Amino acid sequence: MLLKLVTCDVRSWQTSDVDSIVAHANNRKIWLNLRDAFPHPYTRHDARDFIRAVRQREPETTFAIAVDGEAVGSIGFVMHSDVERVSAEIGYWLGEALWGRGIVADALKARHRLRDRARTG
Repeated sequence: MLLKLVTCDVRSWQTSDVDSIVAHANNRKIWLNLRDAFPHPYTRHDARDFIRAVRQREPETTFAIAVDGEAVGSIGFVMHSDVERVSAEIGYWLGEALWGRGIVADALKARHRLRDRARTG
């Protein structure tokens, strides 16, 4: 999956993203704002496990935020069921060096297209 946006691309995770995810995710400021499952320090082992896990999910619900081809963050969602089936919880992180550039705002705008693709298959 690939969505080309103004400031970034939102795309499927690739096994070649290991080094870039470690470079951007191994940051205490990011870790402090995420769920407990996000490790710190963030290692190559963590990156490999994460990419392997998200690539196996059906439907695909977690994506790389890429700038100039490099994975610099992640955006994903959890679809709810029952009466909450029309909603989703969204989560994201972005490498600190890219904060303040409108990248997450751009990626969040694409969230509706991603959720709709996941729901329809």
